[in-house]
Amino acid sequence: MKLSIVLPIYNEEENISILYDKLIAVLKQMNLEYEILCVNDGSSDNSLTALKKISLVDKNVKIINFKNNFGQTAAMSAGIKYSQGDIIIPMDADLQNDPADIPRFLEKIKEGFDVVSGWRKDRKDGLLLRKIPSWLANWLIGQITGVKIHDYGCSLKAYKRDIIKDVNLYGEMHRFIPAYASWQGAVVTEIVVTHHPRIHGQTKYGIGRTFKVILDLIVVKFLSVYMNRPIHFFGGLGFISLILGLITGITAVLLRVFHIKYIVETPLPILSALLIIVGVQLIAMGILAEMIMRTYYESQHKEPYVIKDKINFDN
Repeated sequence: MKLSIVLPIYNEEENISILYDKLIAVLKQMNLEYEILCVNDGSSDNSLTALKKISLVDKNVKIINFKNNFGQTAAMSAGIKYSQGDIIIPMDADLQNDPADIPRFLEKIKEGFDVVSGWRKDRKDGLLLRKIPSWLANWLIGQITGVKIHDYGCSLKAYKRDIIKDVNLYGEMHRFIPAYASWQGAVVTEIVVTHHPRIHGQTKYGIGRTFKVILDLIVVKFLSVYMNRPIHFFGGLGFISLILGLITGITAVLLRVFHIKYIVETPLPILSALLIIVGVQLIAMGILAEMIMRTYYESQHKEPYVIKDKINFDN
């Protein structure tokens, strides 16, 4: 078994050598082949210089250097794409994740789990700006995705390669990988991990990130439920809007017929027209989305399903 450690790095020059020493101390005690993929996400400090010094003496350390800062998800996606390990473990480079937890992740993988997620049960971050938004986000993600784990935001996770290799990551979607994997039939579990307070450098995340996560969550839910049938989503909303428009228009006419209100005295006609127009537009969007979906699958010869295994098939 080969292990790939993926480290997204942005302005962590003071932490890199310390993290490397801790990683090596753990990895050398384990009887397996390993690689450490460091993705420099456009750091403006001397992170790249620190990485190059380590890579000169340790060929197991591989560097991917971005031209600009593209974000943690992009860095993690690149690290996963260019990794060669059977097991992939991404983790933060800020020393808050503890490399000593890595053997426990591998034990869970050997027990038969496909994804093992870290849970920072005793999280060493601020309560108001970090912990409370994280608790709310994790609860919301669990409710919407149906995959209820305590800490989606913990970067320290372990994945079997065949589970994660075809997952494309955008926005802040690296945190949703356990949900993606579960939808594809993967067995997901979590373990409590050690979490240290940040000593060097500054955190790159604030409360504003929570809102981005919620927007990405809407996309994830849409892709998971309506990717293969977008007309059901847009068409459903369109029909609701049309029905409300018709009800509103009929109400306006009845008010005039029974001499209760003149049509021009109420906003109902304008609201009715608006709802009907929106309904027609939503249905049209659903048809366009259906055409795009078919182009997506047919142009790439993809199938709208995933086969776990096949029995008694030749070749």
